[in-house]
Amino acid sequence: MSQTPSSNQSQPAQQPEGKNTRKGLLFAFGAYAIWGSFPIIIHSLDFANPYEVVAWRIIFGMVLAVLMLTVSKAWKPLWEVVRNRKLFTLLVISSALIYVNWLVYVLGVSSGHIVESSLGYFINPLVTVVLAVFFQREKLTRIQWVAVTLGAIAVTVLTIDYGHLPLIALSLALSFGFYGLVKARTGGTITPLIGYSVETAMLVPVAIIQLIVVGSSIGVKFGTDGFYSWFGLALFGFLTAIPLILFGSAAKHLPLAWVGFMQYLTPSIQFVLALVVFHEPMPAARWIGFGIVWLGLAVLMAPMLLKRKK
Repeated sequence: MSQTPSSNQSQPAQQPEGKNTRKGLLFAFGAYAIWGSFPIIIHSLDFANPYEVVAWRIIFGMVLAVLMLTVSKAWKPLWEVVRNRKLFTLLVISSALIYVNWLVYVLGVSSGHIVESSLGYFINPLVTVVLAVFFQREKLTRIQWVAVTLGAIAVTVLTIDYGHLPLIALSLALSFGFYGLVKARTGGTITPLIGYSVETAMLVPVAIIQLIVVGSSIGVKFGTDGFYSWFGLALFGFLTAIPLILFGSAAKHLPLAWVGFMQYLTPSIQFVLALVVFHEPMPAARWIGFGIVWLGLAVLMAPMLLKRKK
């Protein structure tokens, strides 16, 4: 990387004021490690219905958001965002998208589809490029078209392997891709904490309805079977907010290119967990499909790497 000082320099390169690369890397690794560990956490909560898990995730995530808003004295800017009709409308849309993403992910992992769930986040950058063409009227370079084409080939190979479209992966990639598109429309005017708080607050009524439905059908498991039956569900909710804040802090200290590459740590950790810990099947055709996806990502990211090196 161009920021690394050469060996013949007597003085280390000075970082921009307020930037701390080591701190940024710690924040980023912390965020992506927590996100990557979610399959283990979700499997440890298999005593509860996935819809109940998502509901408590929302509710306890909101509890932590309220605490952080109070500590950081961010209530005033939050109300300013709520009173802004355009920003609030965008957050309503983004809250619906992130709800779909959370629900599909928990359902996918709890049903033993961790490999396919990790695929969703591997192909997300390729989906984002396609969305930029349709909604942002951006023009793709030849390299980007090659990457997108490879992504389409990979989905075709995996469809043949699975015997159907990889719906979990596509749902995760599309929901998160559209989520990023909507968040980009806010123009960076909303902090991660405020955005997360408003989105989660709007999902609390949905979470309550889910708990009522689950309770009336199979029964709510929260607090019914010892310490972990409430602590584990509460912890998952807290861990929804914590990595988001860590990620926001990391972005303040690291170049965007670093953050972009490090995002692949999460699906990589989940992919390894699926194979090593949960022993999910990985036939040859699936390896080929994933290999094409990784090749597409390499093609997509190579120009940025070369530009950064120059």
